[in-house]
Amino acid sequence: MDGDSQRSWHKNARFALKTWTGQETELGTLKTYTETRFEFSDGASSVNTHFAWVQLGGLRIGADESAFDTFQGYAGSVINDTIVPYGGFDTNLISYTFDAGNGFSAVVSFEEGNSYGGYHDASPRTTDGAGTFPGSELIDSYVPHIVGGLKYTQGWGGISGVVAYNSNWEEWAGKVRLDVNVNDAFSLFVIGGYGTDDNAPRNFYKPWGGNWAVWGGGTYKFNEKTSFNLQVSYDEAKEFGLAANVAYTIVPGFSVITELDWAHNDHDNNGYNWTNLAPGKKNALGGFVRFQRDF
Repeated sequence: MDGDSQRSWHKNARFALKTWTGQETELGTLKTYTETRFEFSDGASSVNTHFAWVQLGGLRIGADESAFDTFQGYAGSVINDTIVPYGGFDTNLISYTFDAGNGFSAVVSFEEGNSYGGYHDASPRTTDGAGTFPGSELIDSYVPHIVGGLKYTQGWGGISGVVAYNSNWEEWAGKVRLDVNVNDAFSLFVIGGYGTDDNAPRNFYKPWGGNWAVWGGGTYKFNEKTSFNLQVSYDEAKEFGLAANVAYTIVPGFSVITELDWAHNDHDNNGYNWTNLAPGKKNALGGFVRFQRDF
């Protein structure tokens, strides 16, 4: 044993229990959704209530992922989509989504943030040199974090924008996204993000390095069972990420995803846990094999 815990492999098992309810009312559809994740990873178990919200019409209240991350959609169909992170995700919120029915929609969301630093699926929980989480910022006053967004979608794709105000640090961040459906088999996307960082270089709504960052990629469906997914990301701090996978449906409800990830930066981390592929390293190469059963 050389003490290098990163040059190894790890196994994670997850059971996600999801519940849905819905009924029509005079004020719109009344819905509830919950998702509880039971995980066993490298000998340790955990339980996480990932979603627990109630929605009436466009009004949603409860535990969800931030509208800053979900209103536009995730950054590609790769497992590790936050090698360069694009949001803080988990939060309590009160949000309202307006859908005009012609491809135009808008959202406003009042959010709490979270206490551990956001992550999305296989993505890193980043830390700074002091060992604290830049994303660990529950609201600390009567003013919530605020998110607003606009989106227009058609058969060719869509364009969207979101903006967020971090009330703890009095910082702003925004992202614009373009989606293009080239044909039934091939789709592309690009996201550009910009945020202020006078008080908090990395925070719940701007977890990337520097002021700006970009994410891009796409999906190609070889047939109804097999697809190739790619995501490339880069930020002003010269952090670069590349993730690619092949997803194959063995039988309906059972699939396997094989993914390869590469991460690189051009600066001295000084202990900064930049990526879960190899914390503190300037270059990291890793991969995932996921077996997934949905029912």
